[in-house]
This record gives sequence, structure tokens and C-alpha cells, in this order.
Amino acid sequence: MRPSFSTLGLPGAGLSEAIRIATAYGCDGLELRLHPDTGVHVGLPGAGARRTAPPADRAGVRAAVAAAGLEISALAGYVGICAPGKDGPVIEALTAELVLAADLRAPGVRVFPRGEDPAVGARRLRAVAPEAARLGVRVLVETHDAMPTGAAVARLLDEAGEPEAVGALWDLLHPWRHGESPADTLAALGDRLAYVQVKDAGPDLTPVPLGEGAVPLEEAGALLRERGYDGWVSLEWERTWYPHVAPLEQVIAGAVAWTHRFS
Repeated sequence: MRPSFSTLGLPGAGLSEAIRIATAYGCDGLELRLHPDTGVHVGLPGAGARRTAPPADRAGVRAAVAAAGLEISALAGYVGICAPGKDGPVIEALTAELVLAADLRAPGVRVFPRGEDPAVGARRLRAVAPEAARLGVRVLVETHDAMPTGAAVARLLDEAGEPEAVGALWDLLHPWRHGESPADTLAALGDRLAYVQVKDAGPDLTPVPLGEGAVPLEEAGALLRERGYDGWVSLEWERTWYPHVAPLEQVIAGAVAWTHRFS
């Protein structure tokens, strides 16, 4: 497993701060949240655009990450692949994020299920699959929202097909809190598992440092090691929505240690 960490815990800090923390704590990569407060979003100009402040275009972001000896593990987007409504806007938004990922040399883009109908999401995933394959970028459907378990995401992925272009992102919290064991999640996702987000939480789901909560992290780590999983593992520290929790710097070392223990 290769450790990265999520910029979700750094609203307003931007790319430079994310790079500083990642390099200070021995991470190999960055999961970049697509939002104006991080400086990374689909409106970011392409190469050759006039810069206002570095890194203000796609080449600048890519160069800043590479100069720090890091890789971009994924882009954390917010497209709801099963969200109610017309297909066109969803397909257009996701395609724009896939192009951004290719420009930044990120291997995948996170999407949420949002809606409850897997047929809707499957249809949209099939629509973007040719472009994703052409760009060499994978859509990563997270265990979240109305499809929080591995079984639910697996049903969506089975209907979508396109395994080269579409995979699963296992957020360790959500399947467990909905009653699915790590073993059952991993069995359901099977070879479609492409990315893991690790976090721990107390009974009220408030984030806590790894090992201080109730999420079965040891069991999940052992299962991933037995499976031979060699993809990215990203710490998702959601201080944006829980401003009272500890700063990322106080928890990231434990996450990196967890990753190395099970690699």
C-alpha cells in the first residue's frame, strides 16, 4: 500500500500547505480535493495560460507536486453519478474532471453515488467510459450516500461494466457503520477495488486519530494485506466539517504507520 493523505482537512490552505505536510510526514502522494479553496478545480487553466500566482495552471500544479517528490493519488470530485435529473450535466461535469485528472497525471477521480437507482449511475458510467479509457483515468465510485456498502457499490459496478474505466473506492467508515464487515466489503468489491480511504471515528462518527475509535482498522488492514492490495491508501481527515478535532499534523503520522504496518 502507498500512503497518501487527503486535502479535505485543509480548507483554504491550498496546495502548498498540502505539499508541506505530505513531505514532512513521509507520504508518497496527495489526494487533491476539487474545490476553489485548494486551488485545484476544473476551471484551472491549461498549459500556456497566463499565470497570476504559482501554481495557477494545470502544469504548475503538476510541477509543484512532482518537485516535492510526490504523486497525485486521485482527485476527490463531487459528482453524484446516480443523482436524480438529466444525464447530460452529470456526464459533462465528470468528463471535465477526467480531463483535469489526465492533465494532472492523476490515475482516478472520486465520485459519489448520491441517488438510489444503480441503473442511472450505470448508464452514465458507460457513457464516460470510452473517454476515461482514452485518457487513462479511472472513475472511482465511493462507498457513500445511498450506496454506503460494498454490496451496494458492487451492484452498481456490475451493471455498469467497463472494469478498466470504473472501479470502487472503499471508505472504511461507511460500510462498517451500516453493518457490513470489512471481510464482506472486500469480498463484494473484489477485483474492482481501486482505492482506499482510511479514517477512524467514535460512536457519534466524530473523527478521531486512528486506533482511538470503533472502526475495525486492524481487521481491514490485515484483509487488504492478505488480498495483496497494492493501491493507494489515503487518510481522509474531515476537519472541514468537524472543526473541533485535532489538526491533521497530529494524526497523519499514525495513518502513515498504519499503512506501512499492513503493506
